[in-house]
Amino acid sequence: MALTTTDVARLAALARIALSPDEAAKLLAPQLDVIADAVAQVTEVAGDDVPPGVARAAIDQRVPGRRGSPSLLAEAVLAVAPAVEDDRFRVPCTGRSSDRVAAFHRR
Repeated sequence: MALTTTDVARLAALARIALSPDEAAKLLAPQLDVIADAVAQVTEVAGDDVPPGVARAAIDQRVPGRRGSPSLLAEAVLAVAPAVEDDRFRVPCTGRSSDRVAAFHRR
């Protein structure tokens, strides 16, 4: 699939990339052609019975031999916190947004 210089210029404009016509024709067009060809090949392989973005088999991403470990208790974590408010870490507001944050929490 050969992209025209106009196609490449439009894509560059959408991506907010400043390109000269020479750069578009010699540099970006061949790279985009390779990408478009790869997408076309994938499209040919995928049949109508394969929904887009769905794996054919379930993938087990667990690491063999690893077991979960219990998380820390909230009380233990809050016991060493510098400041606590409503069973949460109290974090001071910084910058100019402090008025908006305070107003949000007063709701």
